[in-house]
Amino acid sequence: MQRRLRLRRAADFRRLRETGSSHANRYLVLSVAPNDLSHNRYGIITTRRLGTAVARNRARRRIREAIRHWHPLIAPGYDMVFIARQPAVHCAYPELLNAMQSLLQRAGLLGEDRSQAQ
Repeated sequence: MQRRLRLRRAADFRRLRETGSSHANRYLVLSVAPNDLSHNRYGIITTRRLGTAVARNRARRRIREAIRHWHPLIAPGYDMVFIARQPAVHCAYPELLNAMQSLLQRAGLLGEDRSQAQ
């Protein structure tokens, strides 16, 4: 993922948790807040509760790839943090894509016309 598309500062993550809206499903939690930029920035959180470093890194890679899939279809100008839940470690990739699509639609970032452009 390009450097400009990544959330890296702790203050940005904290701002999203405090002021952003949250949406959740079985696999992921999404926190969203507008930013003052013309592009989106993404952060991924995988906690130790998910398992070993191998499991956490695998979950992170799969979430990053799902973001890459949906990025062109998401409305610009938002900061987003995806937090992996335990079932995300063992789910099939298409399930993860569908879970992310569901969260983005609930957050109003992925309209019906955008989601059909897969």
